[in-house]
Amino acid sequence: MKNTILILSLFISTIAFSQDWITDINKAKEIALQENKTIVLVFQGSDWCAPCMKLEKEIWSTDTFKKYAKEHFVMLKADFPRRKKNALSKEQQEKNNALFEKYNKQGYFPYVVVLDANGTVLGVTGYEKTSPENYIKKLTSLIQ
Repeated sequence: MKNTILILSLFISTIAFSQDWITDINKAKEIALQENKTIVLVFQGSDWCAPCMKLEKEIWSTDTFKKYAKEHFVMLKADFPRRKKNALSKEQQEKNNALFEKYNKQGYFPYVVVLDANGTVLGVTGYEKTSPENYIKKLTSLIQ
């Protein structure tokens, strides 16, 4: 019984603090407009890009960042995995390719693009070895 309660509480806390990633630009724009938030578009190679994995571990997955992002950002992910087992659906790959063509013509990974609710670029950044608090400051500085 105690194990069940422990597992259930861990599951609930994971849900409560999970990052809400959107994978469709139109949905992200709609939410950003409705909730007066900024879009943070992240280009990553989740299964091959070491700095992308570090950004995920050191920033995106931290409670500090997730809590702030939930209140201020719409998190939009454009993933480009290389391994077959991680392949995206054809539809999702096409959406990501369209985002790539519009916002990441240089082909940088990771590449973080801060957008307003209309999809206008406010600023860009990438991986930085820093704290979640300082990364939040960096992102918010791009908004003003």
